[in-house]
Amino acid sequence: MNDIACGTSLIAETKRLTESLMTTITIQEAQAKLLELIHRLTPGEEVLITENDQPVARLLPTTGAKPQRKLGTMRGTVLYVAPDFDAPLDDFKEYTQ
Repeated sequence: MNDIACGTSLIAETKRLTESLMTTITIQEAQAKLLELIHRLTPGEEVLITENDQPVARLLPTTGAKPQRKLGTMRGTVLYVAPDFDAPLDDFKEYTQ
């Protein structure tokens, strides 16, 4: 397959995947079914709201809460700490006197 055909098929496949994750509805339908639309959204899905066949808004799910960090996961990764690690820096002597 040549580069042009490969690029064309890649663009077509990307468009197909994007359209499958994006629903288009009119503003009137959105007003009538807003609660249902919100509860039905899944990550990566998008609802495009149109008025007179022109896009006016997008409804997207929130990203959700970030996972909590687990303490201790970096234990053992610091292999060396200089003996003067917490000694005052020479550049800041005037501020500490």
